[in-house]
Amino acid sequence: MGGASNESESEVPRRPGRVELIDATGRLPAADARWIADLAARALRVLDADGEVRVRVVADAEMAAAHLEYAEVEGTTDVLTFDMSEPNADGTRMELDVDVLACLDEAERQATRRGHMARCELLLYVVHGVLHCLGFDDHGDDEYARMHAEEDRVLEAIGVGSVFGGASGAGATGEGPR
Repeated sequence: MGGASNESESEVPRRPGRVELIDATGRLPAADARWIADLAARALRVLDADGEVRVRVVADAEMAAAHLEYAEVEGTTDVLTFDMSEPNADGTRMELDVDVLACLDEAERQATRRGHMARCELLLYVVHGVLHCLGFDDHGDDEYARMHAEEDRVLEAIGVGSVFGGASGAGATGEGPR
């Protein structure tokens, strides 16, 4: 018997989003890997996303091989996302179960071009991959604009600032919240 509960008996407790990052290149400083994983977890909270995201940071050769194998496109790319999520039985939103391949070499090239640190670019790739799994797309002009605006919104909400749109705020320096 006991007191009243504010929680419905059918509600399942939410698991906060968790991000695991593995640097397969051996070139990403450990502090940067922690920074990316910590801020990506914050981004999941901003997106109200539960579940798990596993990030593997790779170099051009591994990314090019994966790009060819999974997308049948030759050459490297910035990020490949693999949505392993299953919908709940009642059709409600699923927990994330995502594998992300993020290319450090491409991140370094883009970061140099955009005027920020590679870790900011890698964080952008993680957010981009998660957004794909949450239903965003970037193939048409309108979808492209909507997706990149959402990336900016999320990155600004966690204190990094716009990364894709150019160097602004903390994204330019890679400082972010401490």
